[in-house]
Amino acid sequence: MIRFIGKRLLLAVPTVVLVTFLVFVLMELSPTDPAVALAGDNPTPERLAELRHMLGLDRPFLERYFDWGLHALQGDLGTSPVTHQSVISDLMARLPITASLVLLSMIFTLVIGVGLGTIAALKKGGIVDWITNSIANLLMAIPPFVAAMLLVLFLAISNPIFPATGYATLGAGPGLWLQFMTLPALSLAIIPAALLTRQVRGALIDALEEDYVRTARAKGLRRTMVVGKHTAKNAAIPVVTVLGLVVTQMVGGAVVVESIFAIPGLGSVSVDSVLKGDLVTLQGLVLLVAVAVTVVNLLVDASYGYFNPRLRTR
Repeated sequence: MIRFIGKRLLLAVPTVVLVTFLVFVLMELSPTDPAVALAGDNPTPERLAELRHMLGLDRPFLERYFDWGLHALQGDLGTSPVTHQSVISDLMARLPITASLVLLSMIFTLVIGVGLGTIAALKKGGIVDWITNSIANLLMAIPPFVAAMLLVLFLAISNPIFPATGYATLGAGPGLWLQFMTLPALSLAIIPAALLTRQVRGALIDALEEDYVRTARAKGLRRTMVVGKHTAKNAAIPVVTVLGLVVTQMVGGAVVVESIFAIPGLGSVSVDSVLKGDLVTLQGLVLLVAVAVTVVNLLVDASYGYFNPRLRTR
C-alpha cells in the first residue's frame, strides 16, 4: 500500500509542474497585454514599460517561469500589482470559504446521490427506479448557474427561506453560516448528485448480482446487512472515483456560483484576476487549485487500498 501511494506521489509532482507551465504558456500566447490591462486608459509608453518591467514581461519566458517556480517552492507567490497584497496571504484567507462551500456541496451530493441511488437499485425495474432515473437525467441537464437562479427565485424571493446573496462566517454562528451557504451548495451539488445517483445505482445492481450476495441471502442474512456490509463496500470503488472527479468540477463551478451569490472565495478572486489582468494572483490561484486537486486524487487512490485489499500488497 505504501508503494502504491508512493508511486502516486511521484506522479503528482510532474502533474503540478505541467499544469503551471501550461498556464504560463497560455498567458504568453494570450493577445491581451497584462501591462495594458493594468495601465488603464491612455497609458504613456513610459508607464507601459514600467509595468512590463514590474511584471517581468521584459524577461525571457523560461527565465520568468523558473524564477516564479523557485519562489513558489519557498511559499512566495509574489505581490498582486492590483491589490498590492501578498498573493499567498490573500488566497489563504479565501481558501476556507471555498473549501467550506465545496465540503457542504459534497455532503449534499453524498446524501442525495447515495440515498436515491440505493433506493433505485433496490427497486430495480419498478416505478420508483423509473422516477429516480428520470429525476437524475433531468438534474444532469441543469447547469449550476441555472440551478442557482432557480433556487434563488423559489427559495429566496418567492419564499424567503434563505438569503439570496451574501456570506456569513462560522464565527457568526453555524446556523447563520448554513443559511447563507445552503443555496450555493445545492447549486453546486445538483449535477454531481444526479451523476452519483446513476453511478451508485449501477454499481449496486452489479454487486447485488454477484455469487457472494446470493450466498449471503441463502444463509438468511437480512437485506440491510447484505446491502450495507457486503455490497456497499464492493460497489464503492467506482463511486469514490466519481467523487474525485466531482470535487474537481465543484472547484470549477464555484467560480460561477460564488459570483452569483456574492461569496468572497477563490471563485471571485479568479474572476477579478482575469478581468483586471492580475497575472500574479492568477498564477498563484492555478498552483493552489492544482495542488488541491492532486491531493484529492491522492486521497481517492488511497481509498482504493481500503476498498480493495489486494492493492495494499502492491
